[in-house]
Amino acid sequence: QVQLVESGGGLVQAGGSLRLSCAAPGRNYHMGWFRQAPGKEREFVAAITWSGGTTYYADSVKGRFTASRDNAKNTVYLQMNSLKPEDTAVYYCAARFLAGSSNYASSLNYPYWGQGTQVTVSS
Repeated sequence: QVQLVESGGGLVQAGGSLRLSCAAPGRNYHMGWFRQAPGKEREFVAAITWSGGTTYYADSVKGRFTASRDNAKNTVYLQMNSLKPEDTAVYYCAARFLAGSSNYASSLNYPYWGQGTQVTVSS
């Protein structure tokens, strides 16, 4: 059973920063970050390949968020800078197998999910 555990969420003022962490299942998975705001559908935020060599970002966070991973620690990170109130959401990390679709932005391609961590950005 693959288990993912996010941490690092909290309350921050607009313009501030947070770093989310996710205890990942190991290097044999690509990892993604998604978020869901109240009343909205879950949306893609970022993804990182198993080696960390390639990253993908939603347009809304490009240039502000950075995904990284430390495979020695089995941990994936999402550094969030210049936070905006519209970034407020529950953030989830997710794991997908190395083989399969090249669409890293689709939640359907991720069979394993964490429980989520709340990020609240005040204006």
